[in-house]
Amino acid sequence: MAHSQNRYANFEELRERAVALRRQGHSLRQIRDELKVFNNDILNRLVQGEPPPEWTKRPRAKDDLRTRARELRLQGWTYDQIQVELGCSKSSISLWVRDLPAPLRSAQPTQARAAPRARPAQDPAEREVAAPEIGTLSDRELFLVGVGLYWAEGAKAKPGSYRRVIFVNSDPNMIRLFLAWLDLLGVAPERRRFSVNIHQSADVPAAEVYWARQVGIEVRTLLKTSLKKHNPKTNRTNVGDNYHGCLRVAVLKSAGLHSQIEGWWNQIVLGSPLSSGMV
Repeated sequence: MAHSQNRYANFEELRERAVALRRQGHSLRQIRDELKVFNNDILNRLVQGEPPPEWTKRPRAKDDLRTRARELRLQGWTYDQIQVELGCSKSSISLWVRDLPAPLRSAQPTQARAAPRARPAQDPAEREVAAPEIGTLSDRELFLVGVGLYWAEGAKAKPGSYRRVIFVNSDPNMIRLFLAWLDLLGVAPERRRFSVNIHQSADVPAAEVYWARQVGIEVRTLLKTSLKKHNPKTNRTNVGDNYHGCLRVAVLKSAGLHSQIEGWWNQIVLGSPLSSGMV
């Protein structure tokens, strides 16, 4: 320890020499070899405050990627898009651009997404040809259609929860078919309750009138309308004069009916040709 203290006792003299060498463009390794100072802590103290020469600065491979990532972020690109473009990790991208504002949902990158394919126009002639293939439904056919319709679109009970028949849909034809099915099952109109589900930004009174007319009831008999909060960031397509929300049809005292529907559906599955191939 005494030898080390004697060796570096004249620190200021060593610092003057180290600073001079640094300003002449020497690297830390060259200064270490010149002054025979092999303690890294002392070596760094000797040149403290003196910037390293330019030739010793190794180029950072990620500098260009960082710059490009920031440019793309400012253009509205998401992390996923930047990752695909630059081939770097999301964690690196997050560090590089975290001080920049997040892009708006509607923003598009400079490389525009491919335009969606145009949907083929509907052919009224095809509908006219197909319609006679169905004809008028028998009671049994309506019964089976109603079971499938409810199991596809109606409310199902979770384990341990209360069973109740509830059907919600935005298509008035689906609603009318469901009501015809309830008529077939003998569910009295007095057991049916109707309410509208709709975004709060829509024309709520007009929607209530629309649905009341569709099912032949008075507006005042509707239950309280359920309003969905409007999210300005959501790009909604169900807007305009043709948007009426959904109608909710609930059947009172329907726990037993719900169990019946489940049993009917299970038998449809078991009685289908596909059931023989199931394990």
